[in-house]
Amino acid sequence: MSKRVLELIEKLKLRVPEGKLVGKPIQLLPFQLKIIEDAFFNRATRLAIISIGRKNGKTALVAVIAILALLGFRIKENSFLAVGARSRDQASILFTYMQKMINMSPVLSKVLHIKDAKKEIVCPSTGIHLRCMSADAITAFGYSPALVIHDELGQVRGPRDAFFDALETATGAHDEPLSIIISTQAAQDGDLLSTLIDDAQKQRDPATKLFFYTADPELPVTSEKAWKQANPALGIFRSLEELKRQAKKAIALPSFESTFRNLYLNQRVELSAPLVSVNLWRANGGEPDPDVLLNFPVFGALDLSARHDLTAFVMAAFDDNDVAHVFPTFWTPAGTLKERASRDRAPYDVWVDEGFLRVTPGNTVSYEHVARDIQAILESSGAELTSLAYDRWRIDDFRRACERSNLEFPLIPYGQGYKDMSPAIEAVEIALSDKHVMHGNHPILTWNVANVFVSSDPAGNRKLNKQKATGRIDGAQAMVMAFGSRNMAASVGDFAITSL
Repeated sequence: MSKRVLELIEKLKLRVPEGKLVGKPIQLLPFQLKIIEDAFFNRATRLAIISIGRKNGKTALVAVIAILALLGFRIKENSFLAVGARSRDQASILFTYMQKMINMSPVLSKVLHIKDAKKEIVCPSTGIHLRCMSADAITAFGYSPALVIHDELGQVRGPRDAFFDALETATGAHDEPLSIIISTQAAQDGDLLSTLIDDAQKQRDPATKLFFYTADPELPVTSEKAWKQANPALGIFRSLEELKRQAKKAIALPSFESTFRNLYLNQRVELSAPLVSVNLWRANGGEPDPDVLLNFPVFGALDLSARHDLTAFVMAAFDDNDVAHVFPTFWTPAGTLKERASRDRAPYDVWVDEGFLRVTPGNTVSYEHVARDIQAILESSGAELTSLAYDRWRIDDFRRACERSNLEFPLIPYGQGYKDMSPAIEAVEIALSDKHVMHGNHPILTWNVANVFVSSDPAGNRKLNKQKATGRIDGAQAMVMAFGSRNMAASVGDFAITSL
C-alpha cells in the first residue's frame, strides 16, 4: 500500500505549497504512509486518533487524505466531507494549505474546484465536496459526512463538545464512515481527547486505530530520546535546532516548561506555571540606568487595578544592547493601608516608609494623584513616553481624572487576553533568559512577579493569572504590557495614539 500511495502522490503532482521546501514534491515519511494505510485505506477503520507533537507534518498529512477522499478513494460518490477546526482561523489554515496544493498541481487544478467564500472544495467528477468549518459553524448540524477530520480536538476542555457530537452523530447515515482525529494531547485526564485516547488504549477495538507519539514523562525535557518519541519527523521537516532552542527555553523559564511538554513532547500536562524562577529573576536584578530614559524610546504601561488595591505604572526603555531598563511606580490608598497589609500579608507600610510605594489620600486610589504623579515622574526623569498602554478596565475613570488635571498621555489600549498577552510574555521570557533585564530588585515588582502564574489556552497562547486571591500582580502585568507595546511598535512602525 505504501508503494500505491507514493505512486498516487507522484501521479497527482503534489508539491509542498509553503515553507522552505515550497515547490518540491511532497515526500511522506514512513509513519505518515502507515497512517494513510491503516486509517484511511483500511475500510474496517471507523475511528483513527493521531496524537503527535507540533510541526510534524500534520497539515500535509490531513491535506493528502482529504484530497484522496475528494477523488473518490474509499469515499462513495456524491458524499460530503467535513474538516472541523476549533476556530475560523484554524479552519482557514488547512483550507489555504489545500488550496495552494491544488493550484500548484497541474492535475488537481483541472479536477478540483475551489469555492473560497464557503471554504469548500468540490470534485465534479465524483460529486464529492469538502468543507472546512469551525466549531461555531451552525451549518455543521445539517450535513451527513462520510468522512470527518477533527483538527486539534485537544483544545476542547471537558468531556463533551457539541460540535464534535454533531459531526459524529451525523455520520450514522453511511455504511463505512470514517472519523480522523489529529491533535496534540489535551491538558487534563477528563478532557474529551484524553478520554478517547484512554478508551482506545484500554478497549483495543479493531475499528479504532491509535497513532500515539508521546514522550516518556520520566525523561527530562532535554532528552533527545524524548524528542524523537513525540516527533517522528525530527531532523527532517521537524527542525532539530528549533526544538533544542525551545527545550533550552523550557529549562530556563518555568512558565514555558508545561507548554513545551504539551506542544513539543505531546504530554498531558496542566498548562500553567510560574512566570520566572526566583534565581533567574535575581540574575536580572541590576540597577536600571536613568540615562537610558533620555536617549531611547520609552514604553509605559498602566495597570489601574481596583481602587482599593495597587495601581502600577511601569516604564521600560531598551538600550543599544537590547537590555530592558525597567522603572516601576506603585500607588495604594492611605486609608486602608494597615488593613490590607494584614490581609495580603505584604509590608505595605514598610514599603511606604522606604519610598517604594506611594499613597493617595482616602480609602480608594485617587486617579488624579496617579495622573499628576506620572506627569511629575516624566518631567523629573526627562522621559518622553512613546506610548502608555492600558487595560480598558477603569480607563474611563482615569481619562476623566486626567481631564480634570489638564493632562494628556499617549494612550494605547492593550488587551489582557491570550492573543495579546502571549507575545508580550514571550518577549519578557526571552529578555530574562538572556539576562537582558535590569529591574533593580524593586521589592513590590519582585513580589508581584512571584505571585504570577502563566496559564495557557489549548492553542498554546498565554496570559497572566494570580497564584492566589491575595497575591497582587499589577506590576508584573504592567511590565509585560510595556514589553508588548514595544513589540507592537516594532511590528507596525508606529501607533494609533489616543490622546486624552
